[in-house]
Amino acid sequence: MRSPRILGLSAAAGVLVLVLASACSPADDNDNDSASATPGEGECSVDSLPVKNDGTLTIATDDPAFEPWFADNDPSNGEGYESAVAYAVAEELGFAAEDVEWIVVPFNSSYQPGAKDFDFDINQISISEDREQAVDFSEPYYSAAQAILTLEDSDFAGATSLEEFADARLGAQIGTTSLTAIDQIDPSTAPLVYDDTVKAAQALENGQVDAIVADLPSAFYLTAAEIEGSTIAGQFQPETGDSEEFGLLMEKDSELKPCLDAAVSELKDNGTLDDIETQWLSESADVPELQ
Repeated sequence: MRSPRILGLSAAAGVLVLVLASACSPADDNDNDSASATPGEGECSVDSLPVKNDGTLTIATDDPAFEPWFADNDPSNGEGYESAVAYAVAEELGFAAEDVEWIVVPFNSSYQPGAKDFDFDINQISISEDREQAVDFSEPYYSAAQAILTLEDSDFAGATSLEEFADARLGAQIGTTSLTAIDQIDPSTAPLVYDDTVKAAQALENGQVDAIVADLPSAFYLTAAEIEGSTIAGQFQPETGDSEEFGLLMEKDSELKPCLDAAVSELKDNGTLDDIETQWLSESADVPELQ
């Protein structure tokens, strides 16, 4: 996975030049920009892209970077779902793997207002209206359900509905849609909130909560590597009926957005995202739905 596969003097020509010049302008200026942009060409070519450092695509994620999103806590190895997606996007934009630079940005810092040191951040960051007040997102590259984790010997391990968790002590990571999704369960006690998912997992293991809520792929990692004797009781969709969607995060009004939108759309259309999901996240189809 590490190695990538990864215009005249007439009036008509002038119009064409104008279209190409606007292809990668900020999305707020023209809602159709992403449809006009072509990854690796025109204003979306490597030489023209408005990246932070010429000739380099700077990508951010958190540390540690967990499986199945990344492997061996090394985003640069191209292994794991989000690492593979990042390099596929880089390839669509015309960057070689050696021209990608990774930097560390904590999850909760990524969507704060202000200028960014990266071109985009990829870190299971859910697209939400609140966050879009401060940052921009690309077209979604992944849609995920929420999952409820509990201990195998818990009274909640055999639950088949969200209603059965109403009297459970629940927990989730602060600032995540997993925490917001607990409202859908309508628990009798307020959920406990943790700085990160690992601390929430420790709370479950120590008996401080009966169950925790996390996005489904993270739930697989937690049950496999972090919480001995744990199980995924089931998955559920947000109240809207739509899956939680992850997007590439950029600073607000980023001129790179149309080009990233076009790159993600191309990866969807040509089946690359499906192939990457099958390779790194295929287990997700085996978890029962909680109604």
